[in-house]
Amino acid sequence: MLLITTLSGCKNVTQRANTTDTWHKIKNRGTVIIGLDDSFVPMGFREKNGKLVGYDIDLARAVFKRLGLKVSFQTIDWSMKETELRNGTIDLIWNGYTKTKAREKTVAFSHAYLKNDQVLVSKKKNKINVAKDMTDKILGLQSGSSGYSEFNQEPQILKKYVKQSVQYDTFTNAFLDLNNNRIQGLLIDSVYANYYIAHEKDSSSYNVSNIGFPSEDFAVGMRKGDKTLKAKINHVLAQLAADGTLNKITQKWFGVNDSVSFKDVK
Repeated sequence: MLLITTLSGCKNVTQRANTTDTWHKIKNRGTVIIGLDDSFVPMGFREKNGKLVGYDIDLARAVFKRLGLKVSFQTIDWSMKETELRNGTIDLIWNGYTKTKAREKTVAFSHAYLKNDQVLVSKKKNKINVAKDMTDKILGLQSGSSGYSEFNQEPQILKKYVKQSVQYDTFTNAFLDLNNNRIQGLLIDSVYANYYIAHEKDSSSYNVSNIGFPSEDFAVGMRKGDKTLKAKINHVLAQLAADGTLNKITQKWFGVNDSVSFKDVK
């Protein structure tokens, strides 16, 4: 009986997430709640003084300023992000969240707004330039990341060479182990890798290799039932792209424009 009740409860929660449009609830509340990993530089992270900053922080605030809503950022366990969304603890996943076919089965996505790649980061002294160079070596991955998914879904690219993989809660901890040679490679988002390495004192000691994983798009994740919220986010993202605000934010954090076309968004 307990098992049946539990399964029924899970089904009801999922059904609500897939069918309920919560826009009026969010609008009446006056605040939208965004879940994030607050250590994911430069998308959303805390400075030494504790202030939350980042590309996605700036973009989310710009979007909801135009929609007349405040934004509350809630730190979550990244491996539990879809569960938090489905349960209603958060309204959106907006933190370098990659749009994938697997995730589209349970999550609705906004129009993509930024390009990304999965890259292999290593120390130059280890002379790792291609996937095969990871033969019999240890690889670091973040739990619940798109890199972790790609690593397992495309084993012919990298997994077949690796002796062992280690999962981390944050990329920050993974970099600590990479620097201390406890792992020899780290599969990571290029936006994180490039920003993190550029701000390291010994940035020239790292090697970043694109080893063949397909390019990705970052998008905002939401419940499938939130069709109104999705339409409004897409509309404002298109406005920000058209008036140059999106490019300004991208230039601020990356120095280049890696945003995507919004010409098909009305």
